Amino acid sequence: MSVSPDDALVAQAQAGSARAFSRLRRLAGDWAEADELAQQAFVAAWTHLARFQHGRDFRLWLCGIAYRKFLAARRASWRRRRREELVAVAADTGTLASPDDRLDLRKAMAALPDEQRAAVALCLAAGYSHGEAAETLGIPLGTVKSHVQRGRAALLAALGGDHE
Repeated sequence: MSVSPDDALVAQAQAGSARAFSRLRRLAGDWAEADELAQQAFVAAWTHLARFQHGRDFRLWLCGIAYRKFLAARRASWRRRRREELVAVAADTGTLASPDDRLDLRKAMAALPDEQRAAVALCLAAGYSHGEAAETLGIPLGTVKSHVQRGRAALLAALGGDHE
């Protein structure tokens, strides 16, 4: 297993380096997001304080929580950007006849929940199989199938189409 630059910063911060911790804080993208992640880490630490093993270094434990919160936020941000890209591609590559039809589709797509919109964009607009969409989105196959079915029904209802 390789060591990433982030891992080295975490190790330095765990050893007490305020400079390394400051650099980790900047990884979040901005100070407000870093502060939000720090707050989440402290709330998680408080919530799970009973799990803390006496004799361990509390600072190490807390830094581990903070780093996991950062990684989860980074993954969520990536998934959100990916969904937005897929929706944009679906709306732009649609075969709808008029600009008004495309605008109506964009509005109807925007009204869908995020994961449902992503599944619809992948399967109905981009031609992905349900399995490929499940892998891309990191969700179970059955969930993708449900999202596509419900999303398609919602789009048809919004656009006044036939459900068959």
